[in-house]
Amino acid sequence: MNYAHRTACIADGAILGDNVTVGAFAVIEAGAEIGSGCRIGAHAVIHTSVRMGSNNRIHPHAVLGGDPQDVSFGGEDTRLRIGDDNVFREFVTVHRATSLERPTRIGSTCYLMANAHVAHDCQLGDHVTLTNLATLAGHVQIGERAMLGGLVPVHQFVRIGSLAMVGGNTTVRKDVLPYSLVAGEPARHYRLNSVGLRRAGVTADRVRALQAAFRALRGGRRDLSGVPDGPEIALLRAWLTAPSRRGLTGFAGADGRVDRADGRVDPSAG
Repeated sequence: MNYAHRTACIADGAILGDNVTVGAFAVIEAGAEIGSGCRIGAHAVIHTSVRMGSNNRIHPHAVLGGDPQDVSFGGEDTRLRIGDDNVFREFVTVHRATSLERPTRIGSTCYLMANAHVAHDCQLGDHVTLTNLATLAGHVQIGERAMLGGLVPVHQFVRIGSLAMVGGNTTVRKDVLPYSLVAGEPARHYRLNSVGLRRAGVTADRVRALQAAFRALRGGRRDLSGVPDGPEIALLRAWLTAPSRRGLTGFAGADGRVDRADGRVDPSAG
C-alpha cells in the first residue's frame, strides 16, 4: 500500500509501484516511473524523465532527472534511468541525458552522499559510492564498486574504472585505471586499491597478477605482455583498448615524485 503525505504533489500520469512512500512537499512529475518499495523524502523532486527501479531511498531535497546544464540542449525527451537499492542523500542532483540515444544511468546499490552531483549522460555501474560534494561533469563513466572521496571534481568524458578509489579533494582530469588508488594534485596513480580488492573477494594470486600489470603500466608497457591472465586482467586489457577522450592519469614514483605526461616517472622531478 502506498503512502503520500497530504502536501506531496504527485501528478496525474506519474507511475508508482507498490509500497511507495512520498514525504511532505515532495514533487513527482507526470511520466515519472517509481518502482516498488521506494521512499521519497520531503521536498525531493522526481522529474518526468526518471525511470526508477525498486527500493531506492531518496532523501530530502534531492532532485533527480532535471534538465542538463548544457547550453546546446534543445529540450529533447531524454531520460534518467536508475536501478534498484540506491541511496540518494540530501541535495543530490542527477541530470537527464542530452541525447535520445542513451540515458544518463545510475546502476544498482549505489550510494550518493549529500550534495553529490551527476551531470548529463554520465554512466555509473553498480555499487558506486560518491562521497559528499563529489561532482561529475557530463559523459563521465564510472565502473562497478568505484569510490570517490569528498570534494572530488571529475572532468567531462573521464573514465574511472571498476574498484578504483579516488582520494578526497583530488581533481580528476584524465582516466583512472580499474583497481587503482589515485590521489594528489596533480592526480597520480599510486598503487592498487588493495582494501577494495580484498573486500571484493579477489584472491591473492589475482592481486599479484594486478601488481605485475601495474608495474608494466608504470614502465609504459600498455600491452601487459607476460602478465598472467585472469578476470581482472581481462577487464583491464579491455579497458585499456577502449576509446578514451581524456588520456590516462600518470603514475607517481615510489617516493611520490611528479610523473611525466606519458605516465612514466620523471627521474629529474623533485
